[in-house]
Amino acid sequence: MNYKNQNDSKVRAKKHLGQHFLKDMNIANKIVDGLTGHGGYNKVLEIGPGMGVLTQFLLQKTAFSTYVIEIDTESVVYLKKHYEELTPRIIEGDFLKYNTSEVFPEPFAIIGNFPYNISSQIFFKVLEMPDRVPEVVCMLQKEVAQRIASPPGNKDYGILSVLLQAFYDISYLVTVPPGAFDPPPKVQSGVIRLSRNDTKSLACDQKLFFRVVKTAFNQRRKTLRNALKPICEMPEHPLLTKRAEQLNVAEFVELTLLADGVVKANR
Repeated sequence: MNYKNQNDSKVRAKKHLGQHFLKDMNIANKIVDGLTGHGGYNKVLEIGPGMGVLTQFLLQKTAFSTYVIEIDTESVVYLKKHYEELTPRIIEGDFLKYNTSEVFPEPFAIIGNFPYNISSQIFFKVLEMPDRVPEVVCMLQKEVAQRIASPPGNKDYGILSVLLQAFYDISYLVTVPPGAFDPPPKVQSGVIRLSRNDTKSLACDQKLFFRVVKTAFNQRRKTLRNALKPICEMPEHPLLTKRAEQLNVAEFVELTLLADGVVKANR
């Protein structure tokens, strides 16, 4: 295969955008191959394509149409020059502010080398539309990737672990060294895949569930009885003697139902 020559009018990486351009073609191919078609989507949105290292492999896939969203004007110019066939599907803008329902009313997958500084915000946006995003394949800081994929009882297990695992099965795919990027970041990266699970909706108030999880982990060294006091004084329950990192999604749902009952009783 003939790869695009990135030295031709190369885009300058911008620190304020958290840009680290992937230059390892084997890794790029592996990331794209991480898409399984789970959920039967026919469109894929790449976030932050930069100079199109992932994009060139995505465009080879005939099972779906590739769209990209890019906030960097210089990168948009580069993409239009080097990937003319993609031009009608280049969205110029900020994914965090973009109304995805305009182009993607039906289920679509998300892929990308996520900027480290906004990766969590991207996931929180995905959590606003899990039924429209059946699959996510992304590269991010290894520490964050491990945290998201971590099971309960692990020190890496945290807020995003619980919230994402409530709606997705998560697989850690590969670790990527700093040398695979230009410029190289100071940390390793990790690639994960999120596949929508069978949970249609939580058996509790979802807004309160998010609040319970966030509050519990904000003081993760405390027992849940003490950590959750900002929400309400909870009645006796075995789960309240544990710490946040010990609970799985179902147990957090149980705790949310308990809190909901107390909150409603005190109105």
